[in-house]
Amino acid sequence: MHEDLILLIGQNIKSKRTEKNITLEELANRAGVTKGLISQIENNRTVPSLPVLFNLIHGLQEDVKTFFDDMHEHFTNGHVLIIRKGEEKAFEKEPVKGFSYKRILTKSVMAQAVDFVLLELKKGAVRRQMIRTDAFECKHVLKGKIEYEIEKEKFTLDAGDTLFFDGRARHRLRNIGNSDASMLVVYFF
Repeated sequence: MHEDLILLIGQNIKSKRTEKNITLEELANRAGVTKGLISQIENNRTVPSLPVLFNLIHGLQEDVKTFFDDMHEHFTNGHVLIIRKGEEKAFEKEPVKGFSYKRILTKSVMAQAVDFVLLELKKGAVRRQMIRTDAFECKHVLKGKIEYEIEKEKFTLDAGDTLFFDGRARHRLRNIGNSDASMLVVYFF
């Protein structure tokens, strides 16, 4: 299985769940897993085991072939891929007010998965809890002023600044500027 396909699984599960108006709790009951696990899968914080994945697909009342066919077009491009402005796909990585994520590109490069995301933060937006990811993270501030807290250190980033760190370290961020902010985020899995 391609690493970029793995990243798209969570996105596809969430998309199908929300299209069908199935709550996290309802899908968890159908699949025999916890709501927390589904949330982690949908937000690419963990990868489901094969039995869990099949239980989730069944819980969504989807055919396995159809579930993966929906992602097939992602793998049929040639040597050049252009993502035009507005073609990025919005997704919710976490329910934090003022955060707007847009996936630009997920692609395997030399057998490593790389996920490119545009994160827009409303003025005053803040993640209150510390989180961890299973990826190295590179954040490039496009506009605004961001404060990152990683473990016990705080870093202030302005437009043009780049931050790279191991996402397994506890971290959170907030927009400390006087306007909206945006960042290009690259996850290396």
